[in-house]
Amino acid sequence: MPEFKHHLFICTNERDESAPRPSCLPHGTKKIKSAFKDAIKDAGLKHLVRANESGCLDQCEHGPVVVVYPEAVWYGFVQLKDVDEIVTEHLIHGRPVERLRLPESCLNTEHCPHKPAPKHK
Repeated sequence: MPEFKHHLFICTNERDESAPRPSCLPHGTKKIKSAFKDAIKDAGLKHLVRANESGCLDQCEHGPVVVVYPEAVWYGFVQLKDVDEIVTEHLIHGRPVERLRLPESCLNTEHCPHKPAPKHK
């Protein structure tokens, strides 16, 4: 069997509603993961692409979040309607879906337009 060409990690983290940061699961990420698995199978990529559930990817304000490796392309605000486009454009044709791609300036930073301003003590 050939090695996997891509690995997708779909955040399915769930926090209590009173938590200071949001979580991805309430935004339908289980259905998104299932849709990715179906679309990957339908595209004939089942043995080349692996879609996995993930715990928190620490991009909570951008959820639902999906990251594709080995390219480390981070997608934010992913909806069910985006799954086929990601599979076709990115996984088949090698073109990341720019409209869903999180800007580098939002990854692993405290300052991003999607994150609330830090509270001063």
